[in-house]
Amino acid sequence: VLRTARNDYKNSTPAIILTAYQDTKHLKESFESGVDDYIKKPFDLEELDQRILKLCRQFSNEQDENIKIDNNIIFEPLSCKISKDSKIISISPKVRDILKYFCTHKNKIVSSEELLQNIWTYDEMPTDATIRVYIKNLREIIGKDKITTIRAVGYKFEQR
Repeated sequence: VLRTARNDYKNSTPAIILTAYQDTKHLKESFESGVDDYIKKPFDLEELDQRILKLCRQFSNEQDENIKIDNNIIFEPLSCKISKDSKIISISPKVRDILKYFCTHKNKIVSSEELLQNIWTYDEMPTDATIRVYIKNLREIIGKDKITTIRAVGYKFEQR
């Protein structure tokens, strides 16, 4: 399943394999399939938590430096600001997180489900309409041409 997700769908969502297998054959197959981490049972929940935090830092939070969207737009994730044509625009933390996710996955199709899983916690799950509003607001700030809707699939953030 992971190999198909990685190869056919170009999905780069971090994955950890939890397994009862103790041999290196399964470990090797897992990494060849595109797994990001591998934990053998039994394991401590604190170990799992630390490995998840490591992957979050590696795949998502590494984008804390300013990001050049185009010649007139600079995204400042730490301060929740976008500098556009020398004007500073404050954005909400959720809009920042969405833009950060798009920047990390630029020129790839990101589904609404992927945004849900990577931006929101379980107890604050928004509707598809809410996500569309966030995307609409983001388009108004950075330009409609930067985020393309791929009907029935998701969104594609175009960054050159």
